[in-house]
This record gives sequence, structure tokens and C-alpha cells, in this order.
Amino acid sequence: MPGRAMTFEAAVSSKLRAMSRNGTSQARVRRPGPGPDVIVFGQIARDLVLVVDMVPTASRSADVYQRRELLGGKGANQAVGLAQLGLRPALAGVVGEDQVGQRLLTQASQDRVDVSAVARRPGVRTALIVDIVDATGQWRYLEDVPAGMLLTEADVIAAKHLFLPGRWVSVQLQQPPAAALAAATLAHRAGAKVVLDGAPDEDCRDALLDVADVVRADAREAGLLAGSPVTTAAEAEKAAAELLRQGPSLVALAVEDAGNLVAWPDGCVFLPLPDIPVVDTTGAGDAFVAGLITALAQNGDPQRAARLAAAAAGATVGHPGGRPTLTPKAVQDQLTMLAESTRR
Repeated sequence: MPGRAMTFEAAVSSKLRAMSRNGTSQARVRRPGPGPDVIVFGQIARDLVLVVDMVPTASRSADVYQRRELLGGKGANQAVGLAQLGLRPALAGVVGEDQVGQRLLTQASQDRVDVSAVARRPGVRTALIVDIVDATGQWRYLEDVPAGMLLTEADVIAAKHLFLPGRWVSVQLQQPPAAALAAATLAHRAGAKVVLDGAPDEDCRDALLDVADVVRADAREAGLLAGSPVTTAAEAEKAAAELLRQGPSLVALAVEDAGNLVAWPDGCVFLPLPDIPVVDTTGAGDAFVAGLITALAQNGDPQRAARLAAAAAGATVGHPGGRPTLTPKAVQDQLTMLAESTRR
């Protein structure tokens, strides 16, 4: 639908230009009331990003030519992206009662993320993720995530005051199944919109899909959901159709090295990956979900949500580390490229 897509690009570009003139990356979003627009249940970690020409073999060394230390983890990255796109996010995750944990909470607050629902675990070190990126854009993670840094049902229940009708709740399924199911179920009962980010554990798959409004999966997770690898847009469309029959009203599936399919009951769109330099794909999926939720919260239709999600992901892969930088210009540039590819 090229005409419809172009109408959206023009409208968003106008909004982004106005935001840029006002000196802020925040869009004007229709608010359902006081409190956060979105609650993100997910990981919080200190990210150490090291960029090297080549990862050394055993007993060899390599020079690091770029180093970043920042607030990270899938939950935090997604919450920061939501704030940059203009929503009011709250983050529900876990940090330790150490100095690292305090620094991460301070940074999140400075990023306009509500951290009142973050649990602080005594006697447990805050999670650390080392992201080693080589010159070809390939990454390798070293993860120190103590068991105490994972969400529990009690953590979810402590945050239930944030579940309000009409709000959005993003549940990252890398967290323990019991906590994920509690978050999704309580949010659904409260009348919130539930987004599942990942592939549900087999034991609670049916229960999670039954309360989900949106399901998003990367290429590996899409294969788990489908029961076999998803390697083409046609296979993604088939897998999405089956998932839609199980409860969600929108499904977004990534196809490795190809793009993203977004499907809903009466249609779908496949957006190929843009032809842009990729430094590090870390955080692209988190930015994708942030864009998807933002557009849907703005009463955007599925096509609009798909395009903003793809633009947010495209704006994230050009720098090392998963922390998004969704400035008006970065998002607008990606939307322009999407519009041009639609015309072709």
C-alpha cells in the first residue's frame, strides 16, 4: 500500500521535525491518565562494550579501539527507547544493593524511566554483560547474571499497582516462566495491553498466548514458536497466522538476515532489512519493540507500527552496544529509507 505508507512517513516526518525544533526527542502521545504508559518487565545490567578488529584466539590478545560502559540489559534498553520515543515507561527488574546497581538506577532516572518498581537484592552483585564486537559486526556476549538478578513472582506482585486499564505491559520472556506468566496474567486482568517479547516456555505457552495482545520474536525465537526454522517471509507469514489463531491480535517475527514480518488478522507486511552499515545488532530487537508499542499506543494501525518499529531498529545498529539513540533525525532518516524502498 504505497500511498498509505507515504502518508504515514510524511506525518511522522512532520512530527519529528517539530520535536527537533523544540529540542527534544519526545513525541506528543495521547495519555490515558497519570502514571506510566508502559511497564517493562526485563533485565537490567551494566553493559561493557568492547570493539576490536578481530576476536583473538586462545593465548593471543587484541587491542580494544572503542569501549563503552553503560546502562543495559534488554529491559533497560527497551525502557530507554520508549522514553526517547515519547512514552512514559516504568521498568520492573532487579539490581543489587551495590554501587553499580545504584549507578544504573540513577542513569535510568536521568533517561526519564520510572524505576520505582525495580527490586534491589541484598548480597547479590548486579548483572554484567560484556559485548565484544568485531570489525564485521559480529558480537559475542559474556554474561554474569546471578540467579538473584532474575524476576520472581513476588517482584511482579509488588509492581501490580502500576497495572492500569489501557496501559501497555511488555514482558520479556528471558525471565523465569513463573514471573513472566504472573506479569502477563495480572496485566491482562487489569485491562492492560500485553506484549510478549520472545518465545514462551512450553509449560506456560498456551496460558501466555491466551492473554497476549502482541507477540514479538527474533529469528531464533520465531523458529521455536513455529517448531522449525523460519527462513523466509512466506514461512514467517505461515507461523504468524498460526499464532494469531491462538490469541494475539498482532505478531511480529524476524527472518534471519532478511527482515521483519508483522501480521494481524486481516493483513501483514514484510519489511526487508535496510541497506545500511551495521556495527552491532545488539539492542535492535529492543528498539523494534519500543517502536511497535509507541505506534500502537498512539492509535497507529499495524502498518504504521511496523514501520516505526523497523525504523527504531535500523537507528540502533549503527553504533556498538544495545543502548538506543532514537533521536528525531535518526528515526526520520530510517523512515525515509523505508518510504524509498516502498516506492521501489
